[in-house]
Amino acid sequence: MTQDKEHGSYVSGGGEYERKTRYIETRITRDGRDGYAVEPGRFRLAVSRACPWAHRTILTRKLLGLEDVLSMAVAGPVHDADSWTFDLDPGGVDPVLGIPRLKDAYDKRPDGYPESGITVPAVVDITTGMVVTNDFEQIVKDLVTEWTDYQRKDAPDLWPEALRDEIEAISRANYTEVNNGVYRCGFAGSQEAYDAAYDRLFARLDWLEEHLATRRYLVGEQLTLADIRLWPTLVRFDAAYHGHFKCNRSKLTEMPVLWAYARDLWQTWDFGSTVNLEHVKAHYYATHLDINPTGIVPKGPDVSGWEVPAGREALG
Repeated sequence: MTQDKEHGSYVSGGGEYERKTRYIETRITRDGRDGYAVEPGRFRLAVSRACPWAHRTILTRKLLGLEDVLSMAVAGPVHDADSWTFDLDPGGVDPVLGIPRLKDAYDKRPDGYPESGITVPAVVDITTGMVVTNDFEQIVKDLVTEWTDYQRKDAPDLWPEALRDEIEAISRANYTEVNNGVYRCGFAGSQEAYDAAYDRLFARLDWLEEHLATRRYLVGEQLTLADIRLWPTLVRFDAAYHGHFKCNRSKLTEMPVLWAYARDLWQTWDFGSTVNLEHVKAHYYATHLDINPTGIVPKGPDVSGWEVPAGREALG
């Protein structure tokens, strides 16, 4: 998640918003085939609690019990045109990396920045201070498949081999229509582009309402990466996307199945402990000033409903 420097704006100048999707492809693996082997204490995961793409890595790290082997640097929610900053830390400097801006770790890359820009999540090699990868999809998969020696003994199998094709298929549709769909609404540069994005978003949310009405999880009878990928968008929906991105046909709390599904994961798997909705609101409303020129951050919504029992245990 970063700003479009070319236009000095987040809103697409060409009508339909298109996300830059070329990330750093280097991987951290068990065998170290890209030059980076899995090693406790060597790497630091840079995130913002505002960012839904970074939230996937935060959730996966927690569920797999990797907190003690992969440390985490948390950037503040409001960044400038150049970089996420570590302004939450004493002196505005990350205590492990010793840098005030994530850009400093990207600057150490000899081949410059990827097309995606300076984004979170990013994994930094503590020994060199350099970003190794910012490929949010691959980071999560590798935490599941390459860090197995350090996962807690009862860690869930988030990417079971027998379900991988189905997980990937449903995740692709959710990504284009929901995860990125809210951004296509919010950053649309024309009425036509917005209208099309809005219709696609809610068509998919309606499909998910029906799909989840008879099952507890998106794929199979267990928590998988499909759920990890969808949930960060749902938890931000009423706080940011409904108003700020004009995704206002329905709030999450007005979609009964998705609302219960989201609460179930918040409560049953303790997803709620990874959420900071104040950071979410600060990021979207105070950073996207071309959408919200005053920079005023809303006080709502009321979040007490997240603790209301979801009642989905009977589904699986």
